[in-house]
Amino acid sequence: QVQLMESGGGLVQPGGSLRLSCAASGSIVSLYDAGWYRQAPGKERELVARITRGGRTDYADSVAGRASISRDNAKNSVYLQMNSLKSEDTGVYYCNVVIQSIGGLGNYWGQGTQVTVSS
Repeated sequence: QVQLMESGGGLVQPGGSLRLSCAASGSIVSLYDAGWYRQAPGKERELVARITRGGRTDYADSVAGRASISRDNAKNSVYLQMNSLKSEDTGVYYCNVVIQSIGGLGNYWGQGTQVTVSS
C-alpha cells in the first residue's frame, strides 16, 4: 500500500511564502514523475508544477518565477516553494506522483492541503 501525505498549507498574507511537502510511504521501490496541482473553489484542478525523476521542471504560466518544485528521491519526497503569493493562489493543493511499488506501477494522489492567501 502506498500513501502520499501533503503538509505545509495554511493561511498566508499576500506577498508571503510557503513550502508544501509531499511524502510518500509504503512499499516503495522508486518515484518517477511528480507534480503539484491545485483546485480553487468552483474551478477545475490545474497543474502548478511538475518535475521528472531526473529533476527537469515545468511550471504553469501563472506561477512561473514565483514557484520552485524540487524532490528528494532518498526521502521519497516532493516539495513546492511558493513566493510572492497572491489571492488567486488560494486553493487545495494536491501532489501527484508516479510510484513503482512492490505491487507495481501506479499513479497516486495525496489528500490535498488547503492554501489560503488573504489579509
